[in-house]
Amino acid sequence: MTSNDIVLLLTALGVLLAVARLFGEIAQHFHLTAVFGEILAGIVLGPTLLGLMAPEIGKTLFSPSGTGALVFEGIITLSVVLFLLVAGLEADISITWRQGKAVATMGISGIFFPSIIGFSVAWFFPDLLGRGAHADPLLFSIFIATALSISALPVIARILMDLDLYRSDLGMMITAAAIFNDLIGWITFAVILGMMGQENRHLSLMWTILLTIGFTLLTLTLIRKLIHRILPWIQAHTGWPGGQLGFTLSMTLLGAAFTEWIGVHAIFGAFMIGVAMGDTPHFRERIRALIDQFVSNFFAPIFFASIGLKLNFAVHFDLQMTLLVMVIACLGKILGCSLGGQMGGMPPREAWAIGFGMNARGAMEIILGLLALRFGIISESLFVALVIMAIATSLMSGPMMQRILRLKKPRRFYDFLPDQSIVRLQAVDALGAIAELAEAVGTVDGLTSREIAEAVRKREQLVPTGIGNEVAAPHARLPGISQPVVVLGISRDGIDFQAPDGRPAQFIFLILTPSKDNGAQVEILADIARTFRRRDFRMAALAAKGMTEFLAVVKSYGNSK
Repeated sequence: MTSNDIVLLLTALGVLLAVARLFGEIAQHFHLTAVFGEILAGIVLGPTLLGLMAPEIGKTLFSPSGTGALVFEGIITLSVVLFLLVAGLEADISITWRQGKAVATMGISGIFFPSIIGFSVAWFFPDLLGRGAHADPLLFSIFIATALSISALPVIARILMDLDLYRSDLGMMITAAAIFNDLIGWITFAVILGMMGQENRHLSLMWTILLTIGFTLLTLTLIRKLIHRILPWIQAHTGWPGGQLGFTLSMTLLGAAFTEWIGVHAIFGAFMIGVAMGDTPHFRERIRALIDQFVSNFFAPIFFASIGLKLNFAVHFDLQMTLLVMVIACLGKILGCSLGGQMGGMPPREAWAIGFGMNARGAMEIILGLLALRFGIISESLFVALVIMAIATSLMSGPMMQRILRLKKPRRFYDFLPDQSIVRLQAVDALGAIAELAEAVGTVDGLTSREIAEAVRKREQLVPTGIGNEVAAPHARLPGISQPVVVLGISRDGIDFQAPDGRPAQFIFLILTPSKDNGAQVEILADIARTFRRRDFRMAALAAKGMTEFLAVVKSYGNSK
């Protein structure tokens, strides 16, 4: 690269990142996903707007050819590889196995219904969906089936966090079903990539498929166990957090390189290594958050903004095709997941909420569409329709869940606190704290403190209930109790509930809700998370000498952020 090439490359990256982050922040200010703003930034800087108003500037900054363009494409590839690592880290497969019948039925129906609808429309009406001029009909139909059946786990996780549902039973159910969808969807797409007949292929299609399946099984078994054994040694004998970060990123790049070598895109290897890494309890939340923050604020904005640089979205927009993609995408996913949830024994309201939660697409469909466009499977118009569908489904998911679950006027947690004093915890671990709080509850509608503690412990073992901001909310839904019960315990030294921010919990809420009250647990958890966001509030609450002073602090601070 010449000095001029380096100047143009760094300028292009700087401008792209700055505009993408700015638009992402603006989008979040209006309660939209950051991905929406980042893609819009690329559209503004690409041929759709900048290319129309100042084509020379656009061509100079984002040249489609030359050494700088090649290096830029390499950075984009690295960005999407690291983004899929983050997606894999979120995919805790142990949750999937623990959830049983409901997740299995939701996962299968959430893939089956949209796949059948998508495949049928693509096979019988390919022109309506913009099949590539030289694309194989079967390959195109399988791609549409896969693209419309896969959910976007990172987007779903972000929506659940925004709604304060991520650590609830409902959030855990949606997350588990999304993990199931992601694993099946990415394995299927890996096979599709093997069928594309990429240039410079040195392995036959059969070897590519066999190696893909073998790599998947090996990653979820042997490699996962090796990571589980190696991580404690790395944490004990290397610098923190550099040792674990270096190990994680090295494994990711090697896994990505291997799947690229066998004829599948590098992103599949990165995703599977992320799944294996995220499934061990030794992979601490602090490292996960560190990788997520760095990737989400540097590499992800560059990647998503680069999408808008590739196409003129105004020229290739097809209203009929976009509406058709929206209808078949939403119909298959919402109906499939909600029916699966009801077949799995879930109440209708929660099942429909899961259907809309799983309907959020976002990044995954965009990445798949980008690869399909590159290999000539789909047209530019269908790619634009997929991007619009992904953004639209992500935007509608949260509001629809709020409406179905009736979260507009949530119950306040302090309405269910007893008149007794706050429990000053002596325990040093999560299970001990649960036992102390259950003892403080006593007997509730015939359930003994021992039975209550056991139910809460089982729930805690599924997914830790640390909310963050020095708050934890161990909880359980119990048959037979008539109304919610909330008990507050305070630990001066803090107790590790494995919160996302890595902080020990000083405020521990034991929450018991009736199993037939679908919204109580969700509303109470959301209210606690909102109330304890402010550090000055937490300091004032910690200084409270009893329940009366604590309630006075809560009422005086209100729910302001």
